[in-house]
Amino acid sequence: MNLLARTTPLRGNVAAVIRPVILLLLLAMTLRAAPVELGIDRLQQMNFVQLAGKRVGLVTNQTGVNSAGVKTRVILSKARNVNLVALFTPEHGLDGTELAGKYVSSRKDRVTGVIAHSLYGPTRKPTPAMLRGIDVLVYDMQDIGCRSYTYVSTMGKCMQAAAEAGIEFMVLDRPNPLGGMRVEGPPVEPRWISFVGQFPVPYVHGLTVGELAKMSNAKQWMGPPCRLTVIEMRGWERRMTWRSTGLRWVQTSPNIPRADSPAYYVVTGLVGSLGGIEAGVGGPTPFEVIAFRGADAASFTGSLERLGFDGISYEPYASGPWQGARLRIDPDRAGSLCSLAVYLIASGNRFATPGIFARSPAEKLDIFYKCYGSQSIRAQIEGGTPAPRIVDGWRASVQRFEGERAPYLLY
Repeated sequence: MNLLARTTPLRGNVAAVIRPVILLLLLAMTLRAAPVELGIDRLQQMNFVQLAGKRVGLVTNQTGVNSAGVKTRVILSKARNVNLVALFTPEHGLDGTELAGKYVSSRKDRVTGVIAHSLYGPTRKPTPAMLRGIDVLVYDMQDIGCRSYTYVSTMGKCMQAAAEAGIEFMVLDRPNPLGGMRVEGPPVEPRWISFVGQFPVPYVHGLTVGELAKMSNAKQWMGPPCRLTVIEMRGWERRMTWRSTGLRWVQTSPNIPRADSPAYYVVTGLVGSLGGIEAGVGGPTPFEVIAFRGADAASFTGSLERLGFDGISYEPYASGPWQGARLRIDPDRAGSLCSLAVYLIASGNRFATPGIFARSPAEKLDIFYKCYGSQSIRAQIEGGTPAPRIVDGWRASVQRFEGERAPYLLY
């Protein structure tokens, strides 16, 4: 159908206005990027030749899907030349519905009939018994690009187990939803390496899971290297955040429901792990608000606006005793998410009596230090160190990491 021809009967200025609009719509439809091809898509295109004749264990959850939304575990279970013998599941379980920190039990997968071994229960790492009879472990889960998200920690533990068992390890690569250009935030000190900060990378590392696996394997962060294969994507570029990929977002965990949720998680996830702070977790907008008891929403929002972070805006937020700001983040803009997190911690400490560290129970402080990667920020905040000076303390390590990661970039 000729859309332009249909404007002919219109009179005068109406047609003159509508014609350019239709032209722009047609141009947008023509230029719309094709979906990125994921690692699982490429594996399918190659007829699973890398897995032929091998007994396969798949590390996955609900985010393990191809670009059409078909579950990876279904694809592998139906492939004629693939023998899927076991599944392994991370925090939040096979369907991604278990709450953060809640143990997940091993069970038979109703979809494939295969046993799904829990890696978030008595063990975080596949045991020799779990790996018995497996030739290759395949990893296919969607990460969010932040060090403290435990799915990549599960990957690291599985790589370690694969090396110890002498079996292959394969990563089906996926986009970093924050893009591959954003690298920022504090490093992690060796004493604070944990399951919520398994790798010595900046808080936001700008790597895909395949790149992170390559770098970890080469640097032996998890011990002796495993026999690693990465099935690369096609069509993904470092400048792409999720909304540029043409792919449908699958909720990665209960509080990461949307494709832009990872950006909010980076900002308020750190702050919200302390006591006496409201970050919207458990509600319809997790990590999209930041509020404190004793704050004034209008003045707090004004103070954030004066910081001038590119692509981040605010509006006053109030709910019961909580007053603060609702955030609006454009992941494609350059505003430093980790820097804003430090400003929020400093602001929260001013409003809280006693300060947010003093009022946080020991278990929350422990999680915060593990996520942040250091205990130093408490002394800095309580000693009145300005937030810009704290942020400046990261820059050298971020620049060093950007140089160190270069040999492992795939895109």
